[in-house]
Amino acid sequence: MLTLLSDMSLTVAFALFSVCAVVIGIIGTRLARIVDDLADRTGLGEAIAGAVLLGMATSLSGIVVSVSSAWTDKPELAMSNALGGIAVQTLFLTIADMVYRRANLEHAAASLGNLIQGALLLCLLSLLLLGRFTPEWTFWQVHPITPLLFIAYLFGLKLVKNAQTRPMWSPTRTRETREDQPDESPGKLTLVRLWLLFVGLALTIGITGWLLERSATVIAAETGLSQAAVGVLLTSIVTSLPELVTTVAAVRRGALTLAVAGIIGGNAFDTLFAAASDVAYRGGSIYHVIPDQVMLWVALAVLMTGVLMLGLLHRQEQGPGRIGFESLVIIGLYLAGIATLMVN
Repeated sequence: MLTLLSDMSLTVAFALFSVCAVVIGIIGTRLARIVDDLADRTGLGEAIAGAVLLGMATSLSGIVVSVSSAWTDKPELAMSNALGGIAVQTLFLTIADMVYRRANLEHAAASLGNLIQGALLLCLLSLLLLGRFTPEWTFWQVHPITPLLFIAYLFGLKLVKNAQTRPMWSPTRTRETREDQPDESPGKLTLVRLWLLFVGLALTIGITGWLLERSATVIAAETGLSQAAVGVLLTSIVTSLPELVTTVAAVRRGALTLAVAGIIGGNAFDTLFAAASDVAYRGGSIYHVIPDQVMLWVALAVLMTGVLMLGLLHRQEQGPGRIGFESLVIIGLYLAGIATLMVN
């Protein structure tokens, strides 16, 4: 099986890549409904469920791509997939903003949990930059920044949970504010079946991610594209499709907090792709072997997240074309990043 996947032609690789994209998209729609129900039935709330359950599940394909790439000595593909995914998933919020026609999405979905997750994401991205510019020290081929990323992520989740149970700040309620309120209808599925479906769909996404990495490697080799270009333009977008599908589905269900939390929380979890890739990479610190054009996407992700947080704080009720200023700026930043990647 492994031999067949490594020896596939470019046509077969593109076909497998396309099939994986469709599978990920279909599963993402189903996941949004299941996680929304789990958020209500378990009492987790949309902010935690979006960050942990939805964020982790939809990110499984991406983490499999990054870790398997690092393990097979392709650190550039591993990191470009992770960092490109954070940028494109932030871009997906602008699409959700366009879908939600009543008001600016960042206005309606502003919550303390989402703001804390945004701050956590900025801290995690900053740690990635520190990893690049600190000395190339490793312990068992793992850089010291890697365990700090895991610790910071877990501490951030604790802060989000505490903010949900003992909030010290809340956004001003307006007529367009959509608070996290559990659905009155319990649904037809039992809680056990909901969990089983969630685990099954998440595992399917993970397996699909592994197949994506195999096909992406062939595409990079056969087309002459750099691993950074393949990671940013192909694998990161396809492995992020669940976030797009689940975010739009959540907005259509009226679960606005879940939609935004799924993106921001998923992005925070995606920074752990880099940490896991550093563990898998046996050539030393992965942060020191990737080119500057890949690290550019860390800085771009920091800027895009900062703009998103400004949108959540400013809470522009109606923007030009009914999308907020933050959506327009994020679109411009992402396009500028793509242009810079192509020029280099």
